[in-house]
Amino acid sequence: MTLNRFLPLFIPLAIYALAEIYFFYPKLIYAVVILINLLIFFAVGRFSLASQVDREWWNYLILPAVMATAVIAYSVFLSSKFVIQLLLVLNSGFLYFYLRQIYYYLLNPSSYETFSLENISSYAGWFSFFLLSAAIYGLQSFLNLPIFFLALIMLAAAALIIYQIIWVNKIELKKGLPYLLVGCLILVELWWSISFLPFNYNISGLCLAICFYAVSGLIKNKLLDKLDAARVKMYLILGSVSLFLILFTAKWL
Repeated sequence: MTLNRFLPLFIPLAIYALAEIYFFYPKLIYAVVILINLLIFFAVGRFSLASQVDREWWNYLILPAVMATAVIAYSVFLSSKFVIQLLLVLNSGFLYFYLRQIYYYLLNPSSYETFSLENISSYAGWFSFFLLSAAIYGLQSFLNLPIFFLALIMLAAAALIIYQIIWVNKIELKKGLPYLLVGCLILVELWWSISFLPFNYNISGLCLAICFYAVSGLIKNKLLDKLDAARVKMYLILGSVSLFLILFTAKWL
């Protein structure tokens, strides 16, 4: 229990140190990504095994693993050292708050603040999706990888993040599975359509992330029986206005 108490601080620091190794030695990227995910697995695994609340550790692993992997993948396409360092710090900060809330939720429920995991997951899930989307578009632009291969990566990323949203909001998978499949299909089709537009990978990723915000928001509210005409209009208007502003101000290649 003493070790578990310090893991929310120790693990992010260790992951930041590994990320710095990648920063100075980019050729070690694959080893660093594997070690980072193993550290996250170690933390959430210990919390789950010691918990009397929930021992399904894989649910707690998804978001931090996706986030950490997305940060490293996106940083490959960045030339600004400052932005890369900022992303590495943000990732470590997110891991600290996320692991701390998991520790409270699983091992010290009296200190857990209601809806903390839901709120953290909402913002981190969207940001992770943007980073992954931009990275996938970057792979398409710079490496010209096969569309089918990239579509599979996009499908897996969308499925993991939408599943995490369904799980963290305590929605039964049996109930949410059809919506997860439809949401993934919509996002992959949108990803494919946006890939034909003459945008750089950041603009394309941001456009798809806005679509993800609207799709995931509608799915979540539908499954929580909170979806009404006002919420549908809000997501559609907010998404449309955001896309219009991005497309209007974006630099066409």
